[in-house]
Amino acid sequence: MVHARISGIASYAPDDILDNEMLSKMVDTNDEWITTRVGIKERRILKDPSKGSSFMGIKCVERLLESTGTKPEEVDLLICATSNPDYRFPSTGSIIAHGCGLSNAYAYDVQAACAGFLVALQDGAAYVRSGLRKKVVVVAAEKMSSMTDYTDRATCPLFGDGAGAMLLEPSEENVGVIDGVFHIDGAGLEHLWMPAGGSALPASHETVDAHQHYVIQDGRNVYKNAVTDMLESSLEVMEKNGLTIDNIDWFCSHQANLRIIEAVGGRLGIDPAKVLVNIEKYGNTSAASIPLCLDEYKDRLKKGDKLILTAFGAGFTWGALYVIWDI
Repeated sequence: MVHARISGIASYAPDDILDNEMLSKMVDTNDEWITTRVGIKERRILKDPSKGSSFMGIKCVERLLESTGTKPEEVDLLICATSNPDYRFPSTGSIIAHGCGLSNAYAYDVQAACAGFLVALQDGAAYVRSGLRKKVVVVAAEKMSSMTDYTDRATCPLFGDGAGAMLLEPSEENVGVIDGVFHIDGAGLEHLWMPAGGSALPASHETVDAHQHYVIQDGRNVYKNAVTDMLESSLEVMEKNGLTIDNIDWFCSHQANLRIIEAVGGRLGIDPAKVLVNIEKYGNTSAASIPLCLDEYKDRLKKGDKLILTAFGAGFTWGALYVIWDI
């Protein structure tokens, strides 16, 4: 049986830092208020207005290819997870593939909000298992600052920019992306969304004046659903694969809010030392948060480690993956 092993990981974050003190000069907030509520101290911002999510995606994929010794022409497929595409069309994946010289690869985008990387990773694994593709790059690139309203004290402290990527390849060993569960509930639409800019409400002077091109979030509703749904999907994929909490070496959830991460980990009953967290330095980077976090901790992960990855995002869409590390 062919398995989809994770043969490489890389990440990229812009150099410019927006910390809580700087943010407090832009909007009515302060470090204590932000830290106690969401656990974020700083976030990275791609300040150059001429650069979109693809810029970070290209930087990240270049690092991935270099670190794995992969030639650009060897890549068969690139899947890009993003809620912040450079343009409505063409796909950001096509821009990243071109920028990295992936001359033999097909590329496309996945829009599953903050769960996008996990959805794309499962898709990429299916291509590898089927034999259709042998080297698949899965990248998440999110310029979240482009959809953040810096006059809204409730949402502007949350988001940062970044990218993360993995390389998937076939293996006869039982490693890599083993199994996943995903769910969606469209009733969550108006609790987490960007109202304008699509075909339902095209851009106009009125929508711009009304700040309808930014993230709008019902924080309490999102918190409640995120905790419940990430917990239940994690338990679901563990049960499917005969795992108990004692079998899990590491737990990595979408880095949305430290309180959410702690609540899910606490209800799972997992040792806090096994919960991977880097939200303090990067904020919520949407689909990029899980690979960005895993890359930061990669020196602590070892071959054979069992990981549960889980995410929740707009849609509502959520799920969990069971992964056996092999780098």
